[in-house]
Amino acid sequence: MAKGELRKILTDKGLARLGDAYVNFIYSLALTEIEGAPTGVKVSDRILAEAAKASGLKGILPKRTGRDDVANAVEALLVYAWRHKLMTSEEAIDILKRNPNPRESFTHIIEVTAKRVQSLHGFRELGQITNMESHTLE
Repeated sequence: MAKGELRKILTDKGLARLGDAYVNFIYSLALTEIEGAPTGVKVSDRILAEAAKASGLKGILPKRTGRDDVANAVEALLVYAWRHKLMTSEEAIDILKRNPNPRESFTHIIEVTAKRVQSLHGFRELGQITNMESHTLE
C-alpha cells in the first residue's frame, strides 16, 4: 500500500470515532481487572498524543497536526489493527495491566501495532516506529 493509504487510515474520522470508544473500553477493562471493581474512564488526548510522540507515530503525521488529531490518529490505528485481527483487545489489555503508566503502555501498544500493520501492508513510513527499541516495559 502507498503512503496515501496509510494517511487514509490515520486520518479516517470514522475509524477515529470507533477508536475513541475502543481505547476507552480497553483501558477501562484493564483498570477494572487491576482494581477489582468496574471502572469506566476516558483516556485523554494528551496521553495518546504523548504516546504517539514517544513511539514515533507523530513523526509521520503532518508537522502542524494538533494534539486532538494526533490522538485521533492513534485511535484510528489501534482500532484498524483490532478490526484486522493484528492485535486483540485481550493483548492490549494485558499490556495496559503490566504497566500502570498509561503513556508508556499506549506507547508500547502503538509500537507493536505499527510493526504488525507494516508487516501486513509494507508501509515504509512505519519503519521509523518499528525500528525503535521498545523501552516502555523494561
